[in-house]
Amino acid sequence: MSASDRIIGLYEDDAAAWDRQRGRDLHERVWLDRFTALLPECGTILDIGCGSGKPIAGHLIERGFALTGVDSSETLIDLCRSRFPDQTWIVGDMRRLDLGQRFDGLIAWHSFFHLAAADQRRMFARFAAHAKPGAALIFTSGSEAGEAIGEWQGEPLHHASLDPEEYEKLLGENGFNVVERRLHDAECGEASVWLARKPA
Repeated sequence: MSASDRIIGLYEDDAAAWDRQRGRDLHERVWLDRFTALLPECGTILDIGCGSGKPIAGHLIERGFALTGVDSSETLIDLCRSRFPDQTWIVGDMRRLDLGQRFDGLIAWHSFFHLAAADQRRMFARFAAHAKPGAALIFTSGSEAGEAIGEWQGEPLHHASLDPEEYEKLLGENGFNVVERRLHDAECGEASVWLARKPA
């Protein structure tokens, strides 16, 4: 099994470890604030690869947004349900995302970049299908085209990225305008972040 195919099983098998290890300092706040500034008050957000709901989903819920979270790990979704029972939590593979619903905002923070490059390309049509007019989309990526295999819990951990210009092209082809992009953002743990929006 390839490292990219192992991602779903790896996160399910080690869900408790991931929840313990996930930082709660919310260093992502500066980008979350940029994202939510584009959304209507008490709007709807689709969190794609929501993990255990902390800290990002919890922060957005505290801000008054209605969350629908999707993650492939049943254990992580169970944690979300126990922590935030008034929100909507769905076990599912983002590559087959088809909720029949559109949202004011979509976020794929440190999740989408685990997909193989071909799967990432196909995700942009799924983003568009779940975005209302005027919706904002935020996601993290790598900074250049290629594949990187790290290690977590003693197993290979797959990451992949397209070239930044290809991300920009895919966004445009699927109806999104880039609001801001920053590669290796020192204020956000060196994350490469994209913020885009559909015209209203």
